[in-house]
Amino acid sequence: MLWYKMLHILAMTSWMAGIFYLPRIFVHYVEGREAGQDVARLEIMARKLYGFMTIMAVFTLGLGLWLWLGYGFSGGWLHAKLLFVALLIGYHLWCRAYLKQMQRGELSRSGRYFRLYNELPLLIFIPILIFVVVKPF
Repeated sequence: MLWYKMLHILAMTSWMAGIFYLPRIFVHYVEGREAGQDVARLEIMARKLYGFMTIMAVFTLGLGLWLWLGYGFSGGWLHAKLLFVALLIGYHLWCRAYLKQMQRGELSRSGRYFRLYNELPLLIFIPILIFVVVKPF
């Protein structure tokens, strides 16, 4: 089971790296477009990163389910963690909506907006870590 836990942590780390980086691409895209720069490369980067993030999310969720079934975790901390994991999945899908807007050339939010948007996953991720490590209830 420790191998599955290690793979779960590896996949989760990779997913989170993408979750934190994709909004930065959105920042550079909207600011570059406003400055009249060629942003076509950023569209390609965002699409490929989102694909990678999605694969890592599927591995994370699948391995997490495997661990849950294998270890039989229970307790309030797990339910709270799963709530925040659901929020993280929602954020992932929200990123997809922005990616689709970017691909259509309709990404209209400001760079400042996407800088703030980039902070949301941290506010979701910190409680997940607390619930997993501290298990407060």
